Amino acid sequence: MAADPEFTLVLTTACSPAEAGKIARTMVQRRLAACVQIVAPVTSVYRWEGKVREEEELILIIKTRTGLLPALQEAVLAMHSYDCPEIVEIPVAGGFTDYLDWVRKETATAG
Repeated sequence: MAADPEFTLVLTTACSPAEAGKIARTMVQRRLAACVQIVAPVTSVYRWEGKVREEEELILIIKTRTGLLPALQEAVLAMHSYDCPEIVEIPVAGGFTDYLDWVRKETATAG
């Protein structure tokens, strides 16, 4: 059986540039993430409360260590305006060693 990956990407969305920026800055300031990329705009089509909806959103790609996921999720939920925000983990199977070392270093004092 493969070992659990040390690193993960977390995806979430935000309803505005201000909300996305606040979440991104907080994640990096608290060292819950080494980097957060904000991708905008995207159009999301989804079903919510029995209706198909279409909204413009921003995607946040959060680079972190797997062990920080509980604290990261708690922080996102505390700041997010959505009732049920997307918080999806994508384990990182590998990558450029120098970059992963940087992620490890930048998140070392968190959680």
